[in-house]
Amino acid sequence: MTLLDANHTNAMPAISMAEPRDYIALLKPRVMSLVVLTAITGMALAPGAIHPTLAVISILSIAIGAGASGALNMWYDSDIDAVMTRTANRPIPAGRIDREAALAFGLILSLLAVSMLGLASNWFAAGLLAFTIFFYAVIYTMGLKRSTPQNIVIGGAAGAFPPMVGWAAVTGGVAIESIVLFLIIFLWTPPHFWALAMFKLKDYGSVGVPMLPNVAGERATRLQIFLYSLVLVPVGIAPWLLGFAGPVYGVASVLLGANFLRHAYATFRMPDGDEKMLPAKKLFAFSIVYLFALFVILLGEAVARSLLPAGWY
Repeated sequence: MTLLDANHTNAMPAISMAEPRDYIALLKPRVMSLVVLTAITGMALAPGAIHPTLAVISILSIAIGAGASGALNMWYDSDIDAVMTRTANRPIPAGRIDREAALAFGLILSLLAVSMLGLASNWFAAGLLAFTIFFYAVIYTMGLKRSTPQNIVIGGAAGAFPPMVGWAAVTGGVAIESIVLFLIIFLWTPPHFWALAMFKLKDYGSVGVPMLPNVAGERATRLQIFLYSLVLVPVGIAPWLLGFAGPVYGVASVLLGANFLRHAYATFRMPDGDEKMLPAKKLFAFSIVYLFALFVILLGEAVARSLLPAGWY
C-alpha cells in the first residue's frame, strides 16, 4: 500500500468528523472572493439592467459554481494534496471529509449553480458558467495540471471567465469589454502562479506536477514571468484607453502596472539558486493586490456612474 493509498484509506471512515467549516474549505473561499468580485464588476459594467433580486441570485450562482469547481479540484487532487505541505491540511487529505462525499458535494453544487443562473438571468450565461466549471475541473485539473508545464497558461482561462459570466448575465452575450476583463485575469495568472511555484518548487516536484520551474528551470521561468508582465500591464490599462473606465482607474492602472513590472523585473534579475526568493515572494503578494485593486476601482467607478448625475463622472 502506498502513502497516498493510506491517506485515502484512513480518510474514508472520518466523514463523521466533518464540520461545516470543512465543507466551506472545499469551496476555496479565497478564490471564490476573487470570482465574486470580478463577476460583480462584469455585471456592473455591462450595459442594460437586471432586477436587483435577480442580480443577487446570479452572483450567488456564480459563487456556488466557483465553489463547486474548488470542491471537484480538491476531490481529484486529494492524492497529491496529501503529499504537498501547502495542501496537506485540506479536508480530504487530513481525513475530515471522504473523497466520495466531496465529489457528490461538487457535482450537486455544479447543477444547482447552473440551474439557478439559467432561471435567474439567461441560459447563455448559465452555459458559460457550466463551461467554466468543466474547464477548471476536467480540462485543467484532470487534463493539464499533471501533463504539461503550460498547465497554468491554458488553465488560467477558467479563472478568467467570471467577469464574462457576469456580463452575460445582464446582456445575454459577450462584448469587447468583457473580453478585455477576461484577458486581464488570463495574462495575470502565469506570473502570479509561477512566482508561487518558484518558492514552492520542492512541493510540486515531490508530486510530479510539471510546473514550469520544475521543467524549464528557474531562469526560463523568471524570463516568462517578465514577458507575461510586459503584456499584462498595457492590457490592464486598456479599460481606460477603450473608454469603459474613468480617470481614477487610468491613473491607478498605470501606477499599479509600473509597480508590477518593478517586482517582475526584480524577479527576473534574481540570482540563480537564491534560496530565500524574496523578489518572487514579493511579486506573488503584490500580484494579488494588483488584480483586486484593478477590479475594485472598476467596480467603484461603475457604481459612481450609476449614482451620480450624467456627465459628473
